[in-house]
This record gives sequence, structure tokens and C-alpha cells, in this order.
Amino acid sequence: MMDVKVLRLGHRPSRDARITTHVCLTARAFGASEVILSGEEDPKLMEGVEDVVRRWGGPFSVVYRRNWQGVIDSWKKDGGEVIHLTMYGLPARDVVPGIRDNGKDKLIVVGGARVPGKVYSLADYNVGVTNQPHSEVSSLAVFMHMLLDGAEFDLKFEDARIEVIPQARGKMLREIDDDGD
Repeated sequence: MMDVKVLRLGHRPSRDARITTHVCLTARAFGASEVILSGEEDPKLMEGVEDVVRRWGGPFSVVYRRNWQGVIDSWKKDGGEVIHLTMYGLPARDVVPGIRDNGKDKLIVVGGARVPGKVYSLADYNVGVTNQPHSEVSSLAVFMHMLLDGAEFDLKFEDARIEVIPQARGKMLREIDDDGD
């Protein structure tokens, strides 16, 4: 099974904490194994995401790497491919089937304040979920859904302490003890 990780470019704690948190939560919920933050380091954000993983399960991690280009270069050297989500890219509906079916591990790059031009040339694919301005969170969710062909609906998260009990109205959570019950 392919490994999927997300590289979040240009994180700024003072401006991006909420949106980057949502990138992390979306990546986890849709089956990525890790988010790699670049830009400014943000231990508070990372602790918050780690707390979600402790309560809702994993496997999932968030790590910081100052050098985003080193992350991309290493990923490609190890045989993975890089998908940059950008409104300027090729339509997702046209390229996702080939990306999904080639079996390579995926590094999905989502932008921040300003995406360096070099990202476009380093990426194996520049993919547009739409060619209109919108959020990196929505791009990531739609792309991951297409990439996994809906399999995210069946994901099970190891070592979860709580889970949602789906119902038509209201909210219900179930606490899971150490035996998984």
C-alpha cells in the first residue's frame, strides 16, 4: 500500500495556526501518515495535533523540517513522487487515476503564504482541484478522496480512545477502553 505524506510549506504560527491545524486534521482523517511542516517551527500546533492522535488514534505524526527542498529531494531519491496542489495545475480528474495506479509513495505539497517557484519544477505533478482560488484544506480533502477512491470512509485508527457513533441527530461518542471495547 502506498504511503501518503503531506508537506505544508511556509507555516507562520502567528497567521497560519488554524489553517495548518486543519491541514493536519484533514491529512490524518483522509489517510495520510504524516504532515511535515516547513516555515516557522510551531511546537504548540504540533502538540495539539499529537493530542488529537492520542485521543482519536493513528498512526499519524507531525514533524518539523526547516528545509522543504531537502524533504522533496529526499522523497524523490527514495523513489516517491511529489504532487503539488495548486490552482494552476492540470485538472485533478484527468491526472489522479494515473497517480493512484502507479503504486509510488506520495508526498503532497500544499502551499502557504507564497509558494517558491522551484516547487513547480520539482513536483512530478502540479495538480489543480479546481482552477479557482480556494483553500489548501479543501484541495487536500478533495485530492485525497480522489486518490484513495473513497477508501478513507473505511479507515480504522489504531489505539483510539474515543470514536463517533454515527446517528441521524445529535452527537454521540464512545470511549474505548484499553481492550478495544
